[in-house]
Amino acid sequence: MKKILALVLALAMALALVACGDQGGEQQEGGTPNTTGEEKVVKIGVFEPLTGDNGAGGKQEVLGMQYANYVQPTVDINGETYKVQLEVVDNRTAAENGPSAAAELVNKGVSIVLGSYGSGVSMAGGTVFAEAGVPAIGVTCTNPQVTSDCDVYFRICFLDPFQGTVLANYAYKELGVDTAYLLGMLGSDYDQGLIYYFTQAFEKLGGKVVAENFPEGNANFVSYINNAKAANAGVIFSPVSINYAQLIVEAAAAQGFEGTILGGDTLDSNMVVEAAKGKDVDVKITTFYQEGGNPEFDAGIKEWINANADAKTNNGGNDMVSAVTVMGYDAYFTALEAIKAAGSTAPADILAALPGVTYSGISGEISFDDIGDAKRDAAYIKTANTETGAWDFVKIQGID
Repeated sequence: MKKILALVLALAMALALVACGDQGGEQQEGGTPNTTGEEKVVKIGVFEPLTGDNGAGGKQEVLGMQYANYVQPTVDINGETYKVQLEVVDNRTAAENGPSAAAELVNKGVSIVLGSYGSGVSMAGGTVFAEAGVPAIGVTCTNPQVTSDCDVYFRICFLDPFQGTVLANYAYKELGVDTAYLLGMLGSDYDQGLIYYFTQAFEKLGGKVVAENFPEGNANFVSYINNAKAANAGVIFSPVSINYAQLIVEAAAAQGFEGTILGGDTLDSNMVVEAAKGKDVDVKITTFYQEGGNPEFDAGIKEWINANADAKTNNGGNDMVSAVTVMGYDAYFTALEAIKAAGSTAPADILAALPGVTYSGISGEISFDDIGDAKRDAAYIKTANTETGAWDFVKIQGID
């Protein structure tokens, strides 16, 4: 279905361009390359939060794209070499900022967009990308509506129905937990979506859930931890942003919570595992990659991070490889494959080519189903090593 819709949209955009006629000169919009002088440029938009609640995760996702651009700064299109220019726009985490940030990228003349870290802002920006006919590749935005409600959005990550079920199965079957305390931020599409799918799967297994929400900006989680203890919960499932996860881990340790803190892909951060270091807490997460999975890649990006003070700061102050960074890297190369398959920098042509794109990435094989979602059936489960301050691999987990 997505392939058909992509072709229809591409045809419509092509007809619109024909109707407008050739304007000539140096065109900067609609994915037409800047051919000033002898260098040809294709622009890839980076639609990510650099500030706000998701700023830390967004920066780490962008690092993967920047490193990929460092590794491969050009792309060959029909025998001609184009410089790949990243156009980075801060969508500031919140959904209300998504449309304006998306419009800024469209106005910059990008051929394709990568992002965002955060499902709500991705959905908000998707409307603008669809109206402009600019294709987008979601990197770690896991809510199903990102792609199902937007004809130009594809993604390379697994989805919340899968991730929520994996986590519920792990809690019930592997940890032996029958009561789960669920905690998310009120109004967060990511938090609430993943909690919903966890609940559906956990209750189907026979488990019981106790759910609460906290307001945006909350800084004290002691009462929530005590509520989890009062409910005799064996796990606290809290798929929140990095800054809230740090506070929850600290509060759980301070209040002596003896169960497991479970989180989704957003918790896969060196900042979260650092919060757990030296504390009596058990933190487990689902994610897309485990450092050590590709030693050559790990060594290369660590060298790059350590040689770049800004990159190291944006990575939380050390060179630990985050899964979202790996996903950003893979998204960049998936975009290059789409551009090469299209044989063009025109967004309409790239959109038409995307459904058939495949790429062997650091995070695994990437291809798209009829909705535009990645065909993924496994997640990494990792646990915080509170002695070393690193993530330890637990297992690769599917739904069964």
